[in-house]
Amino acid sequence: MLLKKIILVLVFISSNLFYSQKLELGSVTIDELNEVIHPKDSSAPAKIIFERGKTSFQYNKEDGFKLVTEVEVKIKIYKKEGYSWANKQVPFYVGGVTFDKVDFSKAITYNLVNGKIEKTKLKSDGEFVEKSNKLWSLKKITMPNVKEGSIIEYKYVISSPYLSTFPEWNFQNSIPTDYSEYTTQIPEYFTYNVHRKGFLIPKEVISKENKTLRIINKELELAKRNKKYVTTEEEKKYIELKTIYTLGNSPAIIEEDFVNNINNYVTSVQHELSSKQLSINEQESFATSWEDVVKSLYDDDNFGIQLNKNNYFESDITTVVSGLTTNEEKMTAIYKFVQSRMNWDSYTDYRCDKGVKKAYQEKTGNSAEINLILTAMFRYAGLDANPVLVSTRANGISIYPSRTAYNNVIAAVKLGDDVILLDATSKYAVPNVLPLRNLNWYGRLIRKDKTSDIINLMPINTSKRIINTLVQLSNEGTLSGNIKEQYFDYNALTFRDNYLGINTESYIDILEQKSMGVDIENYEVTNGNILNEPVIEKYSIKCNNCVDVIGDKIYFSPMLYFAQNKNPFTQDKRDYPIDFKYPNQDKYLISIVIPEGYSIESIPNTKVINMVDNLATFKYLITNTDKKIQLSVQKDINSSIFSSEYYEDLKLFFAEMIKIENQKIVIKKN
Repeated sequence: MLLKKIILVLVFISSNLFYSQKLELGSVTIDELNEVIHPKDSSAPAKIIFERGKTSFQYNKEDGFKLVTEVEVKIKIYKKEGYSWANKQVPFYVGGVTFDKVDFSKAITYNLVNGKIEKTKLKSDGEFVEKSNKLWSLKKITMPNVKEGSIIEYKYVISSPYLSTFPEWNFQNSIPTDYSEYTTQIPEYFTYNVHRKGFLIPKEVISKENKTLRIINKELELAKRNKKYVTTEEEKKYIELKTIYTLGNSPAIIEEDFVNNINNYVTSVQHELSSKQLSINEQESFATSWEDVVKSLYDDDNFGIQLNKNNYFESDITTVVSGLTTNEEKMTAIYKFVQSRMNWDSYTDYRCDKGVKKAYQEKTGNSAEINLILTAMFRYAGLDANPVLVSTRANGISIYPSRTAYNNVIAAVKLGDDVILLDATSKYAVPNVLPLRNLNWYGRLIRKDKTSDIINLMPINTSKRIINTLVQLSNEGTLSGNIKEQYFDYNALTFRDNYLGINTESYIDILEQKSMGVDIENYEVTNGNILNEPVIEKYSIKCNNCVDVIGDKIYFSPMLYFAQNKNPFTQDKRDYPIDFKYPNQDKYLISIVIPEGYSIESIPNTKVINMVDNLATFKYLITNTDKKIQLSVQKDINSSIFSSEYYEDLKLFFAEMIKIENQKIVIKKN
């Protein structure tokens, strides 16, 4: 219920700025160059003075329509931290028969030198192309002679033969944007779904204009022995829908802790092709509902057709499930087999690249190939298995019916009333513990009968971390002893992903840095590759700076260096949900033996904090005898995602918890 509540994004109205400066390239004033801070955000390292884009259609007889997006940008640099805004990269598609094309022009840096405006133009060595992956490349520029106070401007044009989507237009950025404008000009032959997101509302002005399309035909005519080309011109009249979106005075969108993907909340507009009709008899509709999406996927050569193949693995799976009687046993055995055999090439997609058979033979593939192989094997073994479309955290949240909204696929198996989610691209994942990139609100389970269901990807069960500590405090103020840490479920997966590939000495260095520089010895880890068991770390510590010795008294926190000392929630308010990825519990069981000749002068009180709606709890239970202090601390975050309406309560919860964790025990010499 909480997750559904979050997805209903609140929208706030923003007034558009009455812009007095000229919205054109080449118009730079001394006043603009002299401006040293943003008038409304003194912390801003730069600002976008204006950003104007237009997407329209161009036609030629040979290639038909193509999509052309023109963008003009003017940016003010205030500080060195804003220099990165003098670099621009534009992605373009190279994965088809024909490629997109990107051209930069009018790229100039302006500086004020001895009271005069100096212009430096971009040269060819500041422009280059870099391959991003097998489908996309980046056209990059690095603006010259950038300093504090500079103004930069440039124009780029993207030409694409692919009409399915427009480039997404963002009205907000991580720096303030004084003015943003985006125009679409769409011929009546095309219908696009418009998807909006974010907390601000751009102004929209819609109009229709009569247009004429001139088509030149050139045909060869033969007359006796003579031949000649005859050129004719054909005119087609059509209506163009023009929409102008404008938004002024947009504040910087701030990256905060525990945010899934900040781009989910940036005010933007997206266009996705719904249908096209180039003649009375030529009409084509595209996916506009989940039923349409599912049908098109099962008819897709790189998805549904691949999923139906099984002749390449039949004998292997017959051997794998031989002698197994329950569906759970078969599921586990097949999953481990695919995890062991297949190697992920680090590319996520819901469509196959080289095909499942070739990927299986080569033992490597993209996420679609590996998880469609997995799903097909489950089905072959008689399990109720289906693929689940996923938009990864880096890709953003998928809300609207669309194939382009997804970039990954995993597998689901129904066992009784439970649906088990599995992703075999990870060597360390287990059933219902997915790689973290997949934990992105909802996925779409799609069945063979072309029906589908929304499915919650966010974990419900709590992942635990349990720390047992037994230390001895010397009268010189040195703490020494042994620590045992246990990691369960997602905590175990995170540990395995991050640290199992690191050599022990390097990991100990990392651990010592995280632990206030304590000396760590005798380190060992068990169950690292036994995935159905918790990871266990054991090591001994020696700490010379964990306590304060003042006169005949020793002051120390019974939580030692495990105490959290900084509240991650510092903003006055928050518009975005708080994303903890998964429910989690940290439990500390700490025993401290005090030195001979000392007694306890003061000790913190036991304390329990409960957040509203039981979303989080904190228990601090402390007892002592003459020679030993025993502390039990348990922190529970009981939901993967918190609505922003809980932000103030969560901020106060963490503040109180941190205060308690850092309380001191005082012991004195007898």
